[in-house]
Amino acid sequence: MKEIITLGKLKNTGYQSKSIKDELRDNLIENIKNKVNMFDGIHGYEHTVIPELERAILSRHNINLLGLRGQAKTRLARMMVNLLDEYIPVVQGSEINDDPLNPISRYAVELIAEKGDDTPITWLHRDERFAEKLATPDVTVADIIGDVDPIKAANLKLSYADDRVIHYGMIPRANRCIFVINELPDLQARIQVALFNILQEGDIQIRGFKLRLPLDMQFVFTANPEDYTNRGSIVTPLKDRIGSQILTHYPANINIAQTITAQEAKLDERQSASVYVPELAKELLEQISFEARESEYVDVKSGVSARMSITAFENLLSTAERRALLSGDESTTVRLSDFIGVIPAITGKVELVYEGEQEGADFVANTLIDEAIKTLFPKYFPKIEKLEKQGEETPYDDIISWFFNGDGFELLDDFNNNAYKSKLDEVTPLNTLIAEHQPDIDARDVYFEKEFVLWGLVQFKKLSKYRYSEGLQIKDPYGSYISGL
Repeated sequence: MKEIITLGKLKNTGYQSKSIKDELRDNLIENIKNKVNMFDGIHGYEHTVIPELERAILSRHNINLLGLRGQAKTRLARMMVNLLDEYIPVVQGSEINDDPLNPISRYAVELIAEKGDDTPITWLHRDERFAEKLATPDVTVADIIGDVDPIKAANLKLSYADDRVIHYGMIPRANRCIFVINELPDLQARIQVALFNILQEGDIQIRGFKLRLPLDMQFVFTANPEDYTNRGSIVTPLKDRIGSQILTHYPANINIAQTITAQEAKLDERQSASVYVPELAKELLEQISFEARESEYVDVKSGVSARMSITAFENLLSTAERRALLSGDESTTVRLSDFIGVIPAITGKVELVYEGEQEGADFVANTLIDEAIKTLFPKYFPKIEKLEKQGEETPYDDIISWFFNGDGFELLDDFNNNAYKSKLDEVTPLNTLIAEHQPDIDARDVYFEKEFVLWGLVQFKKLSKYRYSEGLQIKDPYGSYISGL
């Protein structure tokens, strides 16, 4: 195709023009028939969002993706480019990607009238057919639609009554492209009104010029429901002109969340090679996000982005890596005490309600980690009842007795691998508990689970934990009091 450089040669090939919406539709139909997934890398939407998006494309609709932050709305829009034809012909020199067989700008019409079949054409790749604009309060009609350019008028010695003095904005320049407006409610109402004619009638109005420009575009908008109350809203007539509104959502379960985090986390190869992450640690990390979405301290309407788990995972590995570098270990395994390193990722990603602000972001982050441990504990070890019958034995009696009769247990942050393992091995009843209830555990995960048991007993008030600058101390909650007496 790239060898065809004139309109005449293009006609001889029998090329047929079609609208961008027909392009998307036709290529999607082929993909569905051939079982090709064009949204590879998007997880958890296979039975919800993606089918709705495909139905909207088949219906040739403009689309609004509505959902909280961190739900892959923009990524979905960008991946629609894969459904376009690889190349399309464009009149050479056209500002608005004129179709040689169906020109709409004055420039292209006059050029074709003058040169006929010798009109030069170029080929536009699908990667260049995506335009994106973040809706911010400072966006103007001139930015997205266009304005009169006095410099152009002076250079060409044209009257302001001549439409050649118009400088086209982002939308006309994205003719025959996918155009995405992110965070649509942030766009001022008067700017949203300027989109009415483009979406419905296909003409644009610039400084008194009414141009019949039937732009061929696929619009995709993204919006956050929080914006409807905090900053702005989508004006009703504009919503009416958007064909399909698709609701996005967070991962439905931890397995999907883990897949997303593993795919998106940006890790150094040396880091991945030197730091081993137990499966329970990965699950615990994701559970923190699930706890945050249900927490009384976190603003539910604001949402908890999937980016929180991604950045927290990066921080977790960096915490373990830094500890290993300081202690001189060539390699290491993530410890539960390393989760102190994910707190900055949590505090920067959650919006707190009044009660959360009163308690403080650091307190809320630690509470979310504690709640995640409490939620996962019964999945791996016997459930601890709030009320137990007097004299009834539990699987944890030996561990609690060990702490009751001991002088306390300190786990320092800067312990090297050997010191860390030796310290946990001192609590001998842990070996029996794990052997009985986790017999098939990976040998590399044993010490993380030992620490997990201790933290779990703390959450169920069987032990007490004290955090200080060098590490943490775990004690029997009553033993120290009684021994003092």
